[in-house]
Amino acid sequence: MSERKVLNKYFPPDFDPAKIPRLKLAKDRQYVVRLMAPCNMKCTTCSEYIYKGKKFNARKETVQDEEYFGIRIFRFYIRCPRCLAEITFKTNPKEADYDLEHGATRNFQALQTAEKLAEAQRVAEEEDDKANPMKMLEKRTAQSLLEMEKIEALEELKELNERQATVDFDGMLDKNLQQQKETAEQRQLREEQEIRAEAEAIFKRKGIEKVNGVRIKRIKDDDLEEEEERLKKIPRSDPLQSVESHQSSSQINKLKGLVRIKKVDEPPQCSSSATNSKPGASGLSLLQAYSDSDEDS
Repeated sequence: MSERKVLNKYFPPDFDPAKIPRLKLAKDRQYVVRLMAPCNMKCTTCSEYIYKGKKFNARKETVQDEEYFGIRIFRFYIRCPRCLAEITFKTNPKEADYDLEHGATRNFQALQTAEKLAEAQRVAEEEDDKANPMKMLEKRTAQSLLEMEKIEALEELKELNERQATVDFDGMLDKNLQQQKETAEQRQLREEQEIRAEAEAIFKRKGIEKVNGVRIKRIKDDDLEEEEERLKKIPRSDPLQSVESHQSSSQINKLKGLVRIKKVDEPPQCSSSATNSKPGASGLSLLQAYSDSDEDS
């Protein structure tokens, strides 16, 4: 089995290649080859569309009396997959493409057309530059200015990279790793400490201090003076009397619609001594007046 793949063949010492007879073949002989359609085409017989890349068993021949700088040109024969009409095309080494000769028409290809137009424009510009040296000088000056701008932009990018190089990326990565390794308890403790620090900052901003575990708000002197002035403006009265009067007025208002006050008859007129007595006299003095009148009678 190993001899089947041997590349070196044995030639005897008396081998003479000139003695091997050569076959006389025609120059326009044809070979059967396997190829793909070089472009999108449409059959002129049945209007069948043949897309680029479809495989065919084609006949190949060399075009006689036609070449391009010593490069031979080949012609291929294929058949339409629908109506079996023969389609021929040949190579075009000048444009690195294929030319359809018979049996089909080439579909429009925008990319190929754009490339041809761009190439024609480039050739026309080169000829114009050769004919007008001043225009060529202007183009070269514009190109040099553009190159200088690109170099300046590149230098700015380099300086920016050098500034960013001072950042300690390794330290940042280590810090992130430490934060990831932090346990749940440590994270909770750290969050509590942060909350406590924020609360202390808020209390300090509002003037509240912690003395022996008790929070005390320090009042400024201005606040004390304002409080004293406000208390001075309030009228002073007996607190008990004000409370009793308030309670009695509230009870009277409640019973006003329920209780009917009875009218009391006027007492009989007393003697002159009694009437002449002062209104503020007591009961004993009145009794004495009555007793004196009885004795006189």
